[in-house]
Amino acid sequence: MPGDSTQALLFRTMKIKGSILHPYRFVILLRLIAVIAFFIWRIRHRNHDGVWLWFMSMVGDVWFGFSWVLNQLPKLNPMKRVPDITAIRDQYECSTSGESKLPGIDVFVTTVDPVDEPILYTVNSILSILATDYPVEKYACYLSDDGGTLIHYEAMFEVANFAKLWVPFCRKHCIEPRAPENYFGVKKQPYMGSMQEEFMSDHRRVRREYEEFKVRIDSLFNTIYQRSEAYNSKNTKQDGVKATWMADGTQWPGTWIEQAENHRKGQHAGIVKVILNHPSHKKQLGPPASIDNPFDFSNVDMRLPMLVYLSREKRPGYNHQKKAGAMDAMLRVSALLSNAPFLINFDCDHYINNSQAFRAAMCFMLDPRDGQNTAFVQFPQRFDDVDPTDRYANHNRVFFDGTMLSLNGLQGPSYLGTGTMFRRAALYGMEPPRWRADTIKVISKAKEFGQSTLFINSMIDGVNQELSITPIFLEESVNNELSTLMTCAYEDGTPWGRDVGWVYNIATEDVVTGFRMHRQGWRSIYCSIEPAAFRGTAPINLTERLLQVLRWSGGSLEMFFSHSNAFLAGPRMQHLQRIAYLNMSTYPIVTIFILAYNLFPVMWLISEQFYIQRPFGPYILYLVIIIAMIHVIGMFEVKWAGITLLDWCRNEQFYMIGATGVYPTAVFYMVLKLITGKGIHFRLTSKQTEACSNDNFADLYVVRWVPLLIPTIAVLVVNVAAVGVAIGKAATWGLFTEQAQHAMLGMVFNVWILVLLYPFALGIMGQWGKKPAILFILQLMSICSVAIMYITFRVPNTLQTGQKLQLLLVKRN
Repeated sequence: MPGDSTQALLFRTMKIKGSILHPYRFVILLRLIAVIAFFIWRIRHRNHDGVWLWFMSMVGDVWFGFSWVLNQLPKLNPMKRVPDITAIRDQYECSTSGESKLPGIDVFVTTVDPVDEPILYTVNSILSILATDYPVEKYACYLSDDGGTLIHYEAMFEVANFAKLWVPFCRKHCIEPRAPENYFGVKKQPYMGSMQEEFMSDHRRVRREYEEFKVRIDSLFNTIYQRSEAYNSKNTKQDGVKATWMADGTQWPGTWIEQAENHRKGQHAGIVKVILNHPSHKKQLGPPASIDNPFDFSNVDMRLPMLVYLSREKRPGYNHQKKAGAMDAMLRVSALLSNAPFLINFDCDHYINNSQAFRAAMCFMLDPRDGQNTAFVQFPQRFDDVDPTDRYANHNRVFFDGTMLSLNGLQGPSYLGTGTMFRRAALYGMEPPRWRADTIKVISKAKEFGQSTLFINSMIDGVNQELSITPIFLEESVNNELSTLMTCAYEDGTPWGRDVGWVYNIATEDVVTGFRMHRQGWRSIYCSIEPAAFRGTAPINLTERLLQVLRWSGGSLEMFFSHSNAFLAGPRMQHLQRIAYLNMSTYPIVTIFILAYNLFPVMWLISEQFYIQRPFGPYILYLVIIIAMIHVIGMFEVKWAGITLLDWCRNEQFYMIGATGVYPTAVFYMVLKLITGKGIHFRLTSKQTEACSNDNFADLYVVRWVPLLIPTIAVLVVNVAAVGVAIGKAATWGLFTEQAQHAMLGMVFNVWILVLLYPFALGIMGQWGKKPAILFILQLMSICSVAIMYITFRVPNTLQTGQKLQLLLVKRN
């Protein structure tokens, strides 16, 4: 790609070895030929005894083939891109003077509820951001509290105080990771600093301070409640209304503990509070060790980046658009306070695991080849506290390290909601430089972005990628503008939520927002570094995991039936990128046929006459070959994606779990929405855990019964019964009879389904799931019971049928 030859390249592109890629593509071609041959054979051998069943299965198989092609085509050219941290340091930072030419970054963190999203996660996320290894004057951190709770606000003051110790400690000793809960949770970690003799004493003291910090955080609920009770008892003018009071003796403008008018979760004023002001551009070295201060920070920069708390206005009658609306409010507010040309967003349960992550993303944004046309850099999501066997495929490595890596060879990966660095210009809906004039025109119509003159004037500076953060003096006029930018009515009559900012009215606002940028001609980059850039938490409870996937799959279908349909993308989107988005938005549909196939054995539990296809033997052989080939392709993907066989197996198992319950439910919800016109409400995934100190994975064995579990349980029951019937048939008719052979061939399919649903079966067993042997015994007993019942009821009928045949023969003779 053409670029400025005078500038160093900031990342390397690594292609998959031809010895892996060429056989991989060849097997894909072979399977495509096998699928076509299978369709031709089925058409030539129509099942005239049950045409309706044959036709339905044929439609299902055609859709299987179509969805497989959609999934496979974008994977033909996987590509890995590796940032060069040394190159960007050499080019943008001066080691002697300490000056940096790196552009500014605004960091967005979103949270809603301090219970469902434990506040300890949030404070650790903020601490890791404040301590990251990036020029301190070049970035600012924003926390959006969409619940408007006082506890988050006061927690930020505790964070600011503890950060005065934690951040210099991290800088002095090169601590990794820089979230204290995760750092102190690691039993043994190699020391990366240069002051080993001081490390142990500093480590011990900081850990003690952190334990005291956690106590203060945990006590905030009680502290705020007791303070409010004391103030309310003194204030007799409240007319029975109990306000929530701040530490300075004023009433909290957000949500109160005992909610009242204008102080509810969905009804409160907008709040912007600067917790830490923007630092100076000169280093401020700390004090040496003394009697009062045991830490020697004399060679450590003590400055902290800007920290801002905000909660947008909420009013009844408005659709506040959940996370997407909160992100757009932060986008506008940050434009007035710091206006960095780049920004990165996190969920509150994610923290910075590799302090070089910001620089790694900048390698792609600033690269002379095509950096200016890059809208966002997506990092993979890595998770802590997942059970060792990853029962419910929480790590999702097949998707992150397989699918996303393959999109690197096209226009780039989709936006995945967290751990993503954006170019502010792309979020403003501007076109990439390759598709627009060299100079950015000033937006003349205020209605395009709202009525805030200060915000509109900030846009030109905000899209300059060489701009550093320019702090603004918070005078009264600026405060009024900030309040205006967070009002519910600000976006009325504007393109916010469609052509500007994050996209609204859809459960998967992240994927659709990335789709809009790709449609405009922007590209994106998938960046995976070691250690992982960011880490977070994932729900290990079966029900919570299924509800999470339900929201994703429902949002994908909403995307297909919206203006963000891949068919409607313009000519700037690459063809294979369009196919990738089409696959992302239609994949739940195929599971309707998977569920039907999984429940089909119930018909020949009742009757012997139902066959999908005749001759049955060759039909099963075709299926075995086609399924085996897809697993061979999977083994190649395991190789070039660098994942483990366990990752691949868990992915296959959880796909079947989702295909038998979650995805069909998402399709049902979508049909209801199309008929009734009402939107789909998906519950926020709870990050709260029931794990205790004795068992970190206690949530894994908690059963939360919801209707979503019923279809998969039905599939389990049907296939266990089918195995029992197959054994009964072999025993009744004889192992070498046609009926028994067909039954045994079908049993291969049933056993395969049971293997794939094995994690689900363990999950619904609750505490008994700790002993998998119990599951095998229960399944074996169930299979034997069904086989005995079949033999008991079928043998007399078989004898009677045989006697009748003998009588007919005697009469004829």
